[in-house]
Formats: sequence, structure tokens, C-alpha cells
Amino acid sequence: MKTVLMVAEKPSLAQSIAKILSRGKYNKWDKVDPAELFSQAPTEKKEANPKLNMVKFLQVEGRGCDYIVLWLDCDKEGENICFEVLDAVLPVMNKAHSSEKTVFRARFSSITDTDICNAMTRLGEPDHNEALSVDARQELDLRIGCAFTRFQTKYFQGKYGDLDSSLISFGPCQTPTLGFCVERHDKIQSFKPETYWVLQAKVNTDKDKSLLLDWDRVRVFDREIAQMFLNMTKLEKEARVEATSRKEKAKQRPLALNTVEMLRVASSALGMGPQHAMQTAERLYTQGYISYPRTETTHYPENFDLKGSLRQQANHPYWADTVKRLLAEGINRPRKGHDAGDHPPITPMRSATEAELGGDAWRLYEYITRHFIATVSHDCKYLQSTISFRIGPELFTCSGKTVISPGFTEIMPWQNVPLEESLPTCQKGDTFAVGEVKMLEKQTSPPDYLTEAELITLMEKHGIGTDASIPVHINNICQRNYVTVESGRRLKPTNLGIVLVHGYYKIDAELVLPTIRSAVEKQLNLIAQGKADYRQVLGHTLDVFKRKFHYFVDSIAGMDELMEVSFSPLAATGKPLSRCGKCHRFMKYIQAKPSRLHCSHCDETYTLPQNGTIKLYKELRCPLDDFELVLWSSGSRGKSYPLCPYCYNHPPFRDMKKGMGCNECTHPTCQHSLSMLGIGQCVECESGVLVLDPTSGPKWKVACNKCNVVAHCFENAYRVRVSADTCNTCEAALLDVDFNKAKSPLPGDETQHTGCVFCDPIFQELVELKHAASCHPMHRGGPGRRQGRGRGRGRRPPGKPNPRRPKDKMSALAAYFV
Repeated sequence: MKTVLMVAEKPSLAQSIAKILSRGKYNKWDKVDPAELFSQAPTEKKEANPKLNMVKFLQVEGRGCDYIVLWLDCDKEGENICFEVLDAVLPVMNKAHSSEKTVFRARFSSITDTDICNAMTRLGEPDHNEALSVDARQELDLRIGCAFTRFQTKYFQGKYGDLDSSLISFGPCQTPTLGFCVERHDKIQSFKPETYWVLQAKVNTDKDKSLLLDWDRVRVFDREIAQMFLNMTKLEKEARVEATSRKEKAKQRPLALNTVEMLRVASSALGMGPQHAMQTAERLYTQGYISYPRTETTHYPENFDLKGSLRQQANHPYWADTVKRLLAEGINRPRKGHDAGDHPPITPMRSATEAELGGDAWRLYEYITRHFIATVSHDCKYLQSTISFRIGPELFTCSGKTVISPGFTEIMPWQNVPLEESLPTCQKGDTFAVGEVKMLEKQTSPPDYLTEAELITLMEKHGIGTDASIPVHINNICQRNYVTVESGRRLKPTNLGIVLVHGYYKIDAELVLPTIRSAVEKQLNLIAQGKADYRQVLGHTLDVFKRKFHYFVDSIAGMDELMEVSFSPLAATGKPLSRCGKCHRFMKYIQAKPSRLHCSHCDETYTLPQNGTIKLYKELRCPLDDFELVLWSSGSRGKSYPLCPYCYNHPPFRDMKKGMGCNECTHPTCQHSLSMLGIGQCVECESGVLVLDPTSGPKWKVACNKCNVVAHCFENAYRVRVSADTCNTCEAALLDVDFNKAKSPLPGDETQHTGCVFCDPIFQELVELKHAASCHPMHRGGPGRRQGRGRGRGRRPPGKPNPRRPKDKMSALAAYFV
């Protein structure tokens, strides 16, 4: 019997592999020249989230299989994932006969019975060229982005303290995206308003009705000339009809929906950011509500079952009447759009209600469905009437529209032809009384900041990013603090974003202009089509950017001149916090991202943990270097730990890494170290140790020094200490806990107790809080299971015979995740 492995895509699989620089010196910013990243640094594909064990899972499922059918998303990224799956699975599958075909590719556009059955009957092969084009894009973005980002981040964060961005990043797509926003900002700043004048006339049609007329000259920029025209017309008593026209016009139904248009509407009409909209659409797709949401096509193929998709909506409470009428009268063939050869346009695949989806998912689904129904509806037809009047020597016009047939606007009411006042029935030569003629003074206005929808349009026009990556690039410039999202989802550049773009223009405009990235995208498309060699395109592009990088480094002073005007040097930023261990003067705490300490006397900067608060820790000093300790905290419900600024940046022991606080320090005698405060192995992660937080009383906490597990315990105890003794059962450190007599929860009015938080039944009662979720076997009423959970012991702190962690790894403490 032959066995077949079916591999379908889920978000966890799509995000499981990432291309990174190989481990070693190339991942350490201080160990290597960024220029080496263009050619010398090797790359490798690693699991982005090792906890998922996706490669191991695929190998277990594929072991002993004879055939594999790949049901990955049918775009270039999907093809790339196909080959990542094959790399993991083929070595463990049964060996095929010499000419036997064992790898198959299913191509589909929606998760419906019909589409899946059709795909299964016409299985093909994965496209290696498309996969290579994705590999090339990933490697180019990785090498170019890392080199520029490392250089400019180290250079500028080493000089300025108020940049307020943890990373001064550069990206071949990200930077031109920012360039569009700054270009609009520059136009706004350089705009000089001009005054102009217009004539406005009003004629009376009935006793109580009048028409407002528009001047055919529109406007003039000379007041005296405008006054002359006013003098020639204001004394006239009658307006003569010069011409009338009545034309039937049509407002076309929309083209079928593609990704870019969906993102535009989601931002401008639904108030959803592009990345959030894309994630919502992907969820709707995986749940079977819509077809594949990543497509550039706006044209339905001839064999697409439009009526079948429409019938799915025939009983929907919101649009059932419209759908039934279309099915009865006959649908209108959608307009001929662009066929990119990838997927059909985005289409609803089954009916859903607001109660079923809710929130943003429903709003996006509703728009997609209404758009689809509109594409098979009739055009909106209306009658446009125009009357031309002469008042003295000047011509004025008024126009009005009357809807004949609403067509698609019935299902998309926001596209309605605006209601206008009906015009009187008249003919050439008729006269009407002039109510007034007046001159209005106005000013030209500057353009507004780009909306996300306008930015998406510009990116599509210039070939910046793909339909899948456009939301990511926009999200990146927001997260980097290069732009802020204002009301109406308009993107306003920050000082940092403006200075960076102006600096690129000053040094090498091609770094920010869309032209060079657009050319690279064309080369990548040629790889996908099999018309260009992967290695040649990769090598040539990297060589071009390497030359640009060297020129950028040599000319960085030009950008630095702009930075000096907008930002403050490190020495002038921040406030005094803790003393330096070298000069014993106060170092300044710079709170802006990335938060750090700077000693202006020694001209040294020390990085700190991010995304938390920093304060002085009781003026205590590190026994190794005499630096004053600081305390990092993620909040009252989160974890906190002290750290030495110098040790955090320069690990004092071989088994320590940069970025470790006192809760990971292996100093054998320091009262703040892991050796003195460590209790036992973390209940969740493999390598973490639960460490007592000595500053957390009276609401005491124990936190893992590796992951985000925090356990609350011994509330109202006035002192908790880690004992030198260990538990006979699990070898975890014992805790000495003292309570006030009035608040002691201990039995028999005792105020002091020593025990193991994992095994002592008295302590087990004191670590259960209402927010906690206990996972200790004893807490579940079990018989106190003592079997191990297959985890090895962690490292032993120097000088300590016990590792301060439970030998059998029983999941203890009432732990919750921050």
C-alpha cells in the first residue's frame, strides 16, 4: 500500500522558516564591518520559531511516505515554501524508482469542495524559478538592509540621544516608501498660497428658488481684472440662456477586486491599517469565507462560476433582494480588467453574517461581498443637464444630475451619484432675473499628507514591494517612528524620517528614489519567468549596493550635518541617574528609544533592557566594577530585576552573554546574583531558572530569568529570603518567609516558615492567586506525581553544589504569563 503526505499551509508553516545570517561573528554588530555582509557572510535558513518544531513535525509526518502533494498558497512565496517543505521531508520519505514521479503541486484559489477537487484532478509540479525569485529577494533585502541598518544605527545612536527609535533601519523597499511620505511633506512645507478671485452669480427661477452659477473663467489671480469683470456684470438685470444640453451618462461598475484595491478601501473607508486588513483577509480565506486574498488580477476567467458564487448570497439578510433580482434578470458580465496570471479576483465563497464574524472581519467581508455583487450588476445611469447663461459679456454655467437607474450603486450606496437640485426646463433665448453677482476672494491650499490609500497607489505604480509585502513596508516605517498615523489615516513624517530622507538625497538619491528598486523587481520577475539567472542577478545587485554603501559611509558627514540641526548630542540629553564605576560621576539616563546610560566624562554609552522602566536600585554597587545598580521593571504585574550597566554590556564570566542582568549573573557570592536568589527550574522553558524578586514585597514575585513566566506568592509577608538549604525531594532552594503576626496565614499563629515552594503543602496554598493557573500535580488533587518531564538540568552556578531547580521538574507555582 502506498502512502501520500498532504501538506497544506497554515500561518505557523508560512512563518516557520526565515533566512538569517549564519551564526557566529556576522550576527554580532561589534565584531564585523557591515561591508562584509554584502559578500562574505554566509546565510542559512532557520526556523523562525524553534518552539513550533515545524521541521521535526514535517519529518515525523513524512517518514515512510511514498508521495507528497503540496497544497501551499499559489503565489511565489507559496512556491518557495514548497521547496522548504521538500528539503525537510524528502530525506525521510521512501526512495522512489528511477522514473517515478513522487512530488506533486496542487493549484487552487479558494478552499471550497469544487476548487479542491479540481486541483486534485490536475496536479502539477512546484515552480523552482518562482521559488528562486523569492530566495533572491530575501537575500537582497537581508544583506542590504543589515549592512546599512547596522552602520547608521551605530553611527547616529552613538552621537544623538533623542532619536526616539531603537533601530535606524534601511530597507530597499522600506526607504522609498518613506521617501513618498517625505516628498509630500516637503511639498506642503514649500507651498506658498496664492490669492485668487472668482465671480459668483445667482439667478432666480421662481419666487422662492434660485440657481447658483459657476463662472466659465473659473478664477483669475489679478484683483483689478476680477473687479473689471464684476463691474461689467453686476448691473445686468437679466441672464440669457445661451445653450442647454441633456446627456445620458453612465458611472461604470467597479473592476473585480484585487489585493491593492482591497487595502486601499480598507484604509480609506474602513479605517483599517494595511497590515491589519491583510491579516484579517487571510483569516477569512483560511476559514473558507473568501478566495485567496493575494492577487494582482482584476479580471475573472471565462470559466469562473460567477452565478455559483452569487447564489451563495441569495438568502443573506442584507442583500438577498438585490442578489435574487440579478439572478432572475441575468447577471452582467464583469468589466474586462488586468489578468496577471496569478489568482482570480477576491471573491466571497460562502455566506456569513455579522454575528458569525463580528468586528473588523465582518466589515471587510461585507465590503468584499458588496464589491463582488457590484461587479456583476449594471452600470449606474443618470441624466446630466447643463445650462449656459450669459450675463453681460461673461458666461456662467450650472449643471445637475438625475438618476435614471441606480445599477451597482444600490449595493454600494457610498458610490451613489450625489443628489443635486433639479434644473428648470428652458431653451436657448429664455431669460431669468439676476439675483446677484459678487466677487469672492480665495486662496490656493497645499496638498494634505499622504493617506495610506494614496501611498499604496504610489507603491503599486512604482513597483515598490508586492501585494503581499506592501502592508509590511508601511507598518515598518510606522514602527520605526519614521511616520505617525494621523486622523483620516494620514501619514505624517517625524523629524527622524524627514532627516533620513533628506540625508539620502544629499548623499545618493537612488537610495530613496523608487527607480532602482523598481528595476530590481523587474529582474526578480525575470528569474520567476526563467529568463534570468538567479546567481547573476543576485551578484550584480549586491555589487551595485556594495558600491553605494561604501560611498554612503564615506559621505555620512553630509547626513550628520542635518542630524545636528534636529537632534541633541548624547551629553546634552537625559537626566542624571546612577554613578559610573570608572569616574564615579553621574551617568545620564536617556529615556528615548533605545533607552541607555551615557557617561559624558568617560564618553561611554551603556545599553539597557527595553520596553520597561529604569530606576536606581537602592544606590547599591556591583562588587566587580563599582557601577551603581539600576532596576528594570515591566510593571507591577510583570517581572523586574536589578542589573549592573557595565556587566550588562561586558559580561564578566564566560558562561554569561551580553544583555544579562543580575538574575542571570553567576557570581558566587554577590547578594543580587542567580547564585543567591535562584530557586528552581522554570515551569515552562527548558533553560530558565525561577528567581526571587527581592524588590517585589509585600506582593512577592518569582520570575523566570529567560521567559515571561511570573508567579505571585506570599502576599503580605514582610520578608522572603532564599535559604542555603535545598529540598530533599526536588533539590530546589528553600525559602524563609516571615509574616507579621496580625496578617500571618500560617497555621497555629506561626509567623515564620521555611519550605519548598514546589513540595511544601503550606507554601502551595500561598502561591495560588485568583489570576493564577496552577499546574502542580498536587494542586490538581493528584497523588503527588514525581515522575520527570524529560528535561535536563540547567547549569550549576559557580560554587554551588545544587542547581536550585526541581530534579523531577514538577510544574509548580501558580504561574501566569505576562
